[in-house]
Amino acid sequence: MSILVIAELREGDVRHATYPAITAARQLADVAKTDYDLLVLGTGAKAGAEKIKDFGAKNVYWSEAPAVAAYTAEGHAAAAAALIREKGYTAALSPATTTGKDLVPRLAGLLGAGMVSDVVCFDAGPTYVRPMYAGNALAKVVVDTPVALLTVRETAFDAAAPGGPAAAVAELSVTVDPASLKSKFVGYQLSKSGRPELTEAKAIVSAGRGMKDASGIALVEQLADLLGAAMGASRAVVDEGLVPNDLQVGQTGKIVAPDLYIACGISGAIQHVAGMKDAKTIVAINKDEEAPIFEVADYGLVDDVFKALPKLIEKIKEAKA
Repeated sequence: MSILVIAELREGDVRHATYPAITAARQLADVAKTDYDLLVLGTGAKAGAEKIKDFGAKNVYWSEAPAVAAYTAEGHAAAAAALIREKGYTAALSPATTTGKDLVPRLAGLLGAGMVSDVVCFDAGPTYVRPMYAGNALAKVVVDTPVALLTVRETAFDAAAPGGPAAAVAELSVTVDPASLKSKFVGYQLSKSGRPELTEAKAIVSAGRGMKDASGIALVEQLADLLGAAMGASRAVVDEGLVPNDLQVGQTGKIVAPDLYIACGISGAIQHVAGMKDAKTIVAINKDEEAPIFEVADYGLVDDVFKALPKLIEKIKEAKA
C-alpha cells in the first residue's frame, strides 16, 4: 500500500485542516506498514511544500501550473489523478472540508475508485471507520477497488507536528490544458470576522433557540469576545436569520472539537450534538433540566440564560480587571 495526502491551500498558505489529515496519514501508514507522500497544488504551493516537508512524508510534490494555480475541482482532480496513476498510490486522502468534499468525489470518479467520507480512524486491513446516524453508530468500511479515496474528519485527529527527516521536494509536471477546463476560479467571498474561525477555534460559545432574539445573540457575542472565542449556533438560530449559516454547528453545519464549548440555550438535539460532542470540555446553560444537552455536558447549569449569562459576563470582566 502507498498513500498520498492532498494538502489544502487557501490564498497561498497551507490550511490548518491539512495537519490533522497528515496525522491521519501517519496512522494509516502505521496500520498498513508503509509511508506517505504529500501533494500541494496552487499558487504558493512551492512555499507550502517547503513548509510541510518536515512532517514525516517521504516525498512532497508541488505545482503552481496554470491549470491548478487557483482551486477548481476539475483541474486539481485531473492533476491528482495523473500523479496517483503514475506513482501507483493505493490510497489518497484529503481533509473533509468543503474543498475536500468537492475534490475527492470527482477524483474517485476519474479513477473508478471506491470512496469513504468522514473517516475517523483505521483498523487493520485496512478498514476505514466512519460515523453514521448522526454519530450514533460507527461503520467499518472495506474498499475493494485498487485505489481507496478518503476524506478524513479534521476533529478526529490531532494536528501533526514536524518530526522525522525532511522529505524530498519535487515539482510536479502538470499536463492539464487550462483551456480544456469547463470551470474557472473567479474569486473568494469570505466572511470577515474578528473572531477565530469556527473549525479552528480553541473555544466556542454557541447560541440556541433559547436565546430567542437579537438581544440574546448579543449576550452570546459578548461572552465569546470576552473569552477570545468563536461564535457558533444551532440550526434553529440560523433558520430564524439571527446569525449567518456559516456559524451553524451540527450534522448539517460544521463539525467542531474545541477545548471548550459553551452551549447557551441549546436543547441538545442529536443533529446539533453530532457536530460538537468531541469537544474536550462542554458547558451547558439551559433552564430545562431535562434537556438532552446535559447528557453530553461536562458541566451543566440549570438556569435562565438571560439571568445566567449577564452574571457570567460580569464575573469574567472582574477577573480580567
